[in-house]
Amino acid sequence: MTVPRRRPKPISAVLTILACLTLLGAVPLFAQEVPGGAALAGPFYLMVAVFAVAYIYFALALQTIARKTNTANGWWAWIPILQIVLSLNVARKPVWWIILCLVPIVNIVMWIVIWMGIAEARNRPTWWGILLLVPLVNLIVPGMLAWTDKNPGNSPDRPANNLVAG
Repeated sequence: MTVPRRRPKPISAVLTILACLTLLGAVPLFAQEVPGGAALAGPFYLMVAVFAVAYIYFALALQTIARKTNTANGWWAWIPILQIVLSLNVARKPVWWIILCLVPIVNIVMWIVIWMGIAEARNRPTWWGILLLVPLVNLIVPGMLAWTDKNPGNSPDRPANNLVAG
């Protein structure tokens, strides 16, 4: 008899991040006072908030890509090291490449190759993986791979080209 598995909810990740931010608020209570240190609190919290939003965005995108490519364990997108393993599984690359992903400089090339494989798994051009080198575009590509369809305007009952023969 198999026990049904519960799927983790994205709200759990959000609550965990909020708990971490709350704990970060307590850090000044235990630290020594630094002249002008209070002025650094605002930019620090802004940076943490931007990081948290980016993490949630990329985790949701990777989880959606895993679901659309029928890759098992899509919830791994929320766990830092397992994100790499999930990306390798979606791209259908060997899992031992995780070692290469942790080597500086080599990891840039590896991530491009992996995202080229992810684009191929989503039936997109493989050159989309190279777009990760372009600043700001690298923020859009995972979302495009996750939340767009190959032919968004075409439904099964409507032909792909709207030309009328005659």
